[in-house]
Amino acid sequence: MKLTVNNREFTIDADPAMPLLWALRDIIGLTGTKFGCGAAQCGACTVHLDGQAIRSCITPISDAEGKKLTTIEAATDGTDRVGAAVHAAWVKHDVAQCGYCQSGQIMQASALLSRTPSPTDQDIDRAMAGNICRCGTYQRIRAAIKTAASGQPGGGR
Repeated sequence: MKLTVNNREFTIDADPAMPLLWALRDIIGLTGTKFGCGAAQCGACTVHLDGQAIRSCITPISDAEGKKLTTIEAATDGTDRVGAAVHAAWVKHDVAQCGYCQSGQIMQASALLSRTPSPTDQDIDRAMAGNICRCGTYQRIRAAIKTAASGQPGGGR
C-alpha cells in the first residue's frame, strides 16, 4: 500500500488494519506523533488526513491510502504557514511543560486555524476539547492559538 506522508510517497508492507500511528512511528520512522491512550481519547496522536485532524491510533493505514497525510514534522518545519504560526506561538507562550501532548495539540490547533482563521474562545474550546494536557497548560494553549490567529509577533500570520 502507498501512503503520501508530508508530501513524500512511502510503500508500506503491513496489515491494512494496522493503526496509522504505528506505520508512522515504526515503519516510516516519524516519531513526533505520540502514543497516548490508544483509544482516540487524549489527542496525542493527532495528525492531518487531507487537512482534517484525526486520531492516528485508531485510524487504519488503509484509510490513508490515496490521501495526503501531514504529521508534526511537516507542520512545524516552516513550510506550512499555519503550522509555523502555531509553532512560533507555542514557543512564545512557553506552552509545553512535559511536552508529551504538544505535537497533538499543535496539529489540532493548526487544523482549527486552517478552517477558522479567527476563532472565538468557544471555537477554541470546542476544537481542543479532545486533546488532553496532563500538565494543565490550557490557558497558555488558548493564548498561543489566539496569537497565531492574530498575526502578532510569534504568530507568523
